Amino acid sequence: MVQMAITPFYEQLGLPLVKQKVQVLQVNLGKRCNLACSHCHVEASPKRTEEISPDVCQDLIKLMYQFPQIKIVDLTGGAPEMNYGFKSLVEAATATHKQVIVRSNLTIFFAEGFTDIPDFLAEHHVHIVASLPCYLADNVDKMRGHGVFDQSIRALQWLNSLGYGKDENLILDLVYNPQLPKDDNFSLTPNQKNLQLAYKNFLAANFNIVFNHLLTITNLPVGRTKLYLERHHLYDQYLQFLASHFNPDTVDNLMCRQEISVDYLGNVYDCDFNQMMNLPAKTHNGETLTIRKLLEFDSLDLIQEVQTADYCYGCTAGCGSSCGGALV
Repeated sequence: MVQMAITPFYEQLGLPLVKQKVQVLQVNLGKRCNLACSHCHVEASPKRTEEISPDVCQDLIKLMYQFPQIKIVDLTGGAPEMNYGFKSLVEAATATHKQVIVRSNLTIFFAEGFTDIPDFLAEHHVHIVASLPCYLADNVDKMRGHGVFDQSIRALQWLNSLGYGKDENLILDLVYNPQLPKDDNFSLTPNQKNLQLAYKNFLAANFNIVFNHLLTITNLPVGRTKLYLERHHLYDQYLQFLASHFNPDTVDNLMCRQEISVDYLGNVYDCDFNQMMNLPAKTHNGETLTIRKLLEFDSLDLIQEVQTADYCYGCTAGCGSSCGGALV
């Protein structure tokens, strides 16, 4: 089957994707994780050892104190809770009056050495964004590993007992990811509002679980998702599918416009996907950035244009997709 070339994403936009004032600091603490999910764009696993260093951790803490314009500190991984500096970064963000988001796989709460994490998160009023790619056990276990659904349910009940999903200061959001496609019969993520209602009804009726919001996130052809698509000879078709559903109304709300994404080495990117694809953020003169350079220049706003690639169609297809769910 002959594949038609897609319009490059930058041509589809027509104009450069202009960076706005940075308000979100997203940090990928490393690739250490207790799971190895089939759709993971970070390619994290229990076998990975890469994690943030003490020096980079200290630079990030300095950044939080130096720049009050940072409103949100978004910690991810791997399992962020497993990687060096996690608690120090949460404490620094809390001390500087920033909203803290932790992207948790939930099962980490039951791993040896991490059973104190739920209480720690509640104590610091951390906003938890938890992966639950489906409300059916079989689908979750296929994507994330045997027994993950049951542990996730227990973890959500644990969080509810601490007040998460009930107390206005303890926000608990869930993340839906589609199943990886078996053929070229692709589909966009379902309507977020309708799916949220289905999640809430099912989890309340069957497990007495409550939560705040459901976030629908598209699988971008990055990391393990890209490898899976290539292995099944679906990569080009999937990219074409995403490009054919480009929605210009999503562009104003793209998360990359107001955030910087930092890797465990201290390098700066426009988003976590660019980080995984080694596409660094750049200044107007083409200089790549690090956390240390931002501190030295005493500015977070050195980036004029967001670096884009064709996988950006994943964030702009249909209702759009971001770390905060649908965009329109």
